[in-house]
Amino acid sequence: MNLDLYVITDETIAAGRTHTEIARLAIAGGADAIQLRDKCCGTRELCRTGRQIREITRKTGTLFIVNDRLDVALACGADGVHLGQGDLRVDVVRQLAPRSFVIGVSVGNAGEAVNADKAGADYVTLSPVFSTTSKNDAGPGHGLAALREIRAEVSIPVIAIGGISRDNVGAVIGAGADGVAVISAVVGQSDIMAAARDLKDRITAAKREHRR
Repeated sequence: MNLDLYVITDETIAAGRTHTEIARLAIAGGADAIQLRDKCCGTRELCRTGRQIREITRKTGTLFIVNDRLDVALACGADGVHLGQGDLRVDVVRQLAPRSFVIGVSVGNAGEAVNADKAGADYVTLSPVFSTTSKNDAGPGHGLAALREIRAEVSIPVIAIGGISRDNVGAVIGAGADGVAVISAVVGQSDIMAAARDLKDRITAAKREHRR
């Protein structure tokens, strides 16, 4: 499961582009995973969009995750779902989903990360690493020290999200992140494909430097 560059869709900052177009451009730029995230869209429309993205990701072999909504993820054939601390428990999702279903969990500290690992999560995201305006409910950044602590405590992949840019992604990978999840650093750029490609190159370079 490659999670180097994990792009989260957001139509509100994408200059008129749809979730599907965002996904297509990000994948063309090298995104390894796409998360469909929309807090306002109705279930029927979200499922329709999810099926469109599923068709794209199936052809490219890109991991496709749906944020929060297990029902939508199952309905559109997504690879998995991403859960917050207030969403369904991992063990409940395991009972309802296919065996190979991928479950990610947002965490804010090492304790939550360890609990998610023990419950059977496939990866965790530290959210947010730095302060961000892309998610109104994200809260203050936890910093690289928290990222290092989580990396030391769990065996599953640790993804960093929140305030990550082309300028600090190297430090994030150096602190132990297995990958980065971004919204504005890719989706909010005028050229989504180029932004994704640049960020992916920087992630690859940082891994080469820090993990010799």
